[in-house]
Amino acid sequence: MPQVRMPAVAGLFYPDDPAELRQTVLSFLARAAPGPVVPKALIAPHAGYIYSGPVAASAYAQLEPVKQVIQRVVLLGPSHRLPFSGLALSAAETFATPLGDIAVDREAVESIQVLSQVQVLDAAHAMEHSLEVHLPFLQLALADFKLVPLVVGDATPAEVAEVIECLWGGRETLIVVSTDLSHYHDYDTARRIDAQTSARIESLVSPDIEPEQACGCRPVNGLIQAASRRQLHATLLDLRNSGDTAGPRDRVVGYGAYAVA
Repeated sequence: MPQVRMPAVAGLFYPDDPAELRQTVLSFLARAAPGPVVPKALIAPHAGYIYSGPVAASAYAQLEPVKQVIQRVVLLGPSHRLPFSGLALSAAETFATPLGDIAVDREAVESIQVLSQVQVLDAAHAMEHSLEVHLPFLQLALADFKLVPLVVGDATPAEVAEVIECLWGGRETLIVVSTDLSHYHDYDTARRIDAQTSARIESLVSPDIEPEQACGCRPVNGLIQAASRRQLHATLLDLRNSGDTAGPRDRVVGYGAYAVA
């Protein structure tokens, strides 16, 4: 039997009923406007859908013009539960969601296992939500695609950028970096911090964003380094926080969506 990575946060971060999940994601996407940018990479948040779903949809709506073109998604997100060094692959052959299974691109996975910073570590994937919450969006924003799932631990921008470069490919490959922004400040403080972080992401110049600014700073910094080498540009699509979407304003989490092209 093929090894399957089963959902860990279905019913918690997003609906576990397939029909409800489909309707939820499609409604988010319907309210998000496609822009003029056809992205090579996206940066999008990974909180519960009631909080960050509208912001994530701002990123995934950009894929409409290339939904039939993209055949591989390289998905990188931070490790919230397990400390480790480098980047972690999964031994799973498929990643399951309530909407169905997504095949892992085994050829791509094998191609980066020669890198010293890459290891197979299923424990890093088992309960991690930073990748999982993006999968239903990808399933409904794209046609058929294969997945390269990478949980990022303690890794330098250069180490992450090297992996991204190895998987860069052409128009058939999309890179998605999963991150939230600031955590648990009051609304006005969060807006100030997130505006500063957003400006740094948009500049694609300095891969030195800190964990206090973005929990996915390591994959973000790696993408910044790889994208800046190729003289790409980052476009801000949405910048809000949980106080704008579904939560109180005394302790908020920031969310940003960006297209890199």
